[in-house]
Amino acid sequence: MQRQGSGGSTAALRFRAAGGILLVAHLLFVGWVTLRPLDVPWVSAANLQPLAGIKADLSLGPQEAVRRIGEGLLLLAPLGVLLPLCDGRLHVSRLGSLLRTVTAGALISLGIELLQTGVPGQVVDVDSLLLNTAGVGLLHLALVPVARARLRRRADHARIAPLPSDEALQGSTPTITRVGMAPWSDAPSGSRT
Repeated sequence: MQRQGSGGSTAALRFRAAGGILLVAHLLFVGWVTLRPLDVPWVSAANLQPLAGIKADLSLGPQEAVRRIGEGLLLLAPLGVLLPLCDGRLHVSRLGSLLRTVTAGALISLGIELLQTGVPGQVVDVDSLLLNTAGVGLLHLALVPVARARLRRRADHARIAPLPSDEALQGSTPTITRVGMAPWSDAPSGSRT
């Protein structure tokens, strides 16, 4: 458990605050990109068959496939780092962290897809849900375990490093002579029950 006055808790609060601000900014950007009405002459039908959109993207050629699939992977990928950053814990199960982050990413992507049903020009695509979730998981796996390991090493190194003594910081503390206990016979007499 961290002490309230320690420098580690201040740094953790800064990380959490920065993560929260970046998370809100990213979600606002994603909302603007995915939920704004589009002026298009026609709209394709919703894709509710998994991997059908990805197969169609692959049939368009390698450049177009990489662009479209890459957009799907990258849209929510920063959540893979920002969600654990908001959590701010260093000592957590890798699998538990991955599952929480991927689940949150999938739920956010599902929410976006459901909101798109009411936006003109936007089409629901189950493959977007799959690609967004995969992007969150891949970026989490690539960055979060390495970053947490480095931060844990830094925290352990800071704990092991000798801290300056209080005397060095404030000068010597005056000593007070100790007073012993009074003998029992000198104690004031009172009623004993």
